[in-house]
Amino acid sequence: MSPAETPSDDPITARALALAGLVQALAQVRRVADTGQAEESVLATAMDSVFRIDAESAAAVYGGVQALRPGLRLLRDYFGGGNARDEQLPKLALSVMQLERRFSGEPQVVARVQAGIRGCAAAAERDGSSHPDVLAAMGALYSDTLSSLRPRILVQGNPHYLAQPAVVAEVRAVLLAAVRSATLWRQMGGTMLDFFLRRKQMAAAIEALL
Repeated sequence: MSPAETPSDDPITARALALAGLVQALAQVRRVADTGQAEESVLATAMDSVFRIDAESAAAVYGGVQALRPGLRLLRDYFGGGNARDEQLPKLALSVMQLERRFSGEPQVVARVQAGIRGCAAAAERDGSSHPDVLAAMGALYSDTLSSLRPRILVQGNPHYLAQPAVVAEVRAVLLAAVRSATLWRQMGGTMLDFFLRRKQMAAAIEALL
């Protein structure tokens, strides 16, 4: 299914895409924390989503379904009971969803984040959303706003890399992208019931998208 064919009014499909964006971003958080390096195309997808505030569909937030294939494959493993699992990812995803709910109830923090994103939009457009300066600005924005809310997101990784300011900024910037996906998931009607009562529907939507 191409992005143009993705039904923007299909809530299950939209939620599956938002969840794919969430786990894809968090997989990069884990990768950066462990190795100090991100996969450039996946990093760009995550960071581009931060600046696509008024996209016409869930797929458009990420530049199309194709850009979410890594996240969709991760979701297929989780919903389908696959063996290749990172046990930290579900814990991180749950924490981000809880943080997003708290964030959405803090209008002043929301306004500060929106202003920070708007203030960096021109640089992201000019230099690319994954440019080091943009990542540093988005990491600082996360630190100044979301990191003050609870629950705090704890990222495990290689202490050598997590002692480097540029790596920490990148981790925080991608966490901001993960929160953006959690916001989209909630806006599309996502709840924890999706993981229980709608598990088969979600799995079917993921398979269709893949």
